Amino acid sequence: MHHVLTIAGSDSGGGAGIQADLKTFAAHGVYGTSAITAITAQNTERVSNVHVLPAAIVAAQIDAVASDIRIDAVKTGMLANAAIVEVVAAALTRWRLPHLVVDPVMVAKSGDHLLEPAAAAAIREVLLPLATIVTPNRPEAEVLAGHAVATLADAREAARRITDAGCRAVVIKGGHFEGTRLVNLLFDGRDFTEVVTERMQTRNTHGTGCTFAAALAAQLAKGRPLTDAVQDATEYVAGAIANAVSVGHGHGPVNHFWRGWTGG
Repeated sequence: MHHVLTIAGSDSGGGAGIQADLKTFAAHGVYGTSAITAITAQNTERVSNVHVLPAAIVAAQIDAVASDIRIDAVKTGMLANAAIVEVVAAALTRWRLPHLVVDPVMVAKSGDHLLEPAAAAAIREVLLPLATIVTPNRPEAEVLAGHAVATLADAREAARRITDAGCRAVVIKGGHFEGTRLVNLLFDGRDFTEVVTERMQTRNTHGTGCTFAAALAAQLAKGRPLTDAVQDATEYVAGAIANAVSVGHGHGPVNHFWRGWTGG
């Protein structure tokens, strides 16, 4: 069995963060491990409180896992502040962990900010150079690239600028763009690939970014080529949205186990 490590925040509502990552890993048949960066009190409607863990305990969790379990891929999510970004980058380097998928989580679906401003610069400077692939949505791409992203042409330029930071590849997710088609734009440092699905009108989209990055990490852990991994992760998330079961009163979670779902 392949093993994947997620370094991210905890979502008490179960739809995003560590909880979404571990569900996604299980759905892909890989063994999930975790290092929690923050504890959030949240549901489908809002984030009501956040407790960021000390950077030292985040590093200790990574060390504990990596010293005992072979890690085949790593996914990062909510990193909260610059100190955590820096210890995560140091631990990834220290253990030489492969296939890093960086989901630069900055804002929750509810609009609550999950990343301190200084941490965005730290992600660009110390984490992106270690990344196999970075998975920003449109607002996150704007922060990382330093310019507005309103069109697909803008997204292409942003992808070039983000890879200039040292990462191997970037996929700018299409959920925040207009149109009936949802285009995930992959740039591998040389070529662009558009992975297209139909846009669905639904409120059950909580955790889609976490789920996409976790699925991508699982596929890379199993040795899938990058383009194939992005295609599969896109299709997996589309199916998870299409088969979502309503939970809560706000942005409900996707159905991580839709491929074998027998619930009602």
